[in-house]
Amino acid sequence: MINDPPLLKIRATQLRSPAGQVAAFAGLQTGYAVDAMGGRGALDFRIKPLWPLPQPLAGVALTCQCGPADNLALFAALGSARPGDILVAATDGFTGTAVTGDLLMGMARNLGVVGLVTDGLVRDLTGLVGVGLPVFCRGLTPNSPVRNGPGTVGMPVVLGGVTIESGDILLCDNDGVVVIPRAQAGEIIENLAAVRAAEASLEAKVKAGLGVPDFIQSILDSASCRYEG
Repeated sequence: MINDPPLLKIRATQLRSPAGQVAAFAGLQTGYAVDAMGGRGALDFRIKPLWPLPQPLAGVALTCQCGPADNLALFAALGSARPGDILVAATDGFTGTAVTGDLLMGMARNLGVVGLVTDGLVRDLTGLVGVGLPVFCRGLTPNSPVRNGPGTVGMPVVLGGVTIESGDILLCDNDGVVVIPRAQAGEIIENLAAVRAAEASLEAKVKAGLGVPDFIQSILDSASCRYEG
């Protein structure tokens, strides 16, 4: 017979991306970060902000594995939260109940947490708007969860098709959420310079009247393109 797991497993020492690396992503569009990582890194497209953000949000992931219809681990994560954290609540994509509402998020705000990302649902929209923390989720339901566990805090989770570890940087805007792995953040920051330069160059050309970009025109004029009819 398999023994029941502990109610909660909590990583005692949480690794964190340095504040300087987090600051390097402040105000950055998620698309820039994705381009700096080779075109990947965004969570499932259904995980979106509950309301439009005035500017992108960057913070440090604090992960918890809640599982379906349960939020004990999310409550437990409050005990590990630090200012600048974004709570990451993995529910295995469960949509039968919410994983949190306005009161828990109010507690998180009081601890300096700057947002929530979940692959599940939330509740209490009016109250959440009043709390003011950006919430990224799959939608809303009035149904409430229980606090039975088991769950984990600070352990790796898979959410929206991407593995997230505590200490990773999350970049969030109205397009969605991008995960910047802590171990690769320095390299990604270096890549951003080239991404910004390329974007600025192409944007200037578009404003100047560009219709067909050179890299497409070269294909259209080459033997790789055959015209028929």
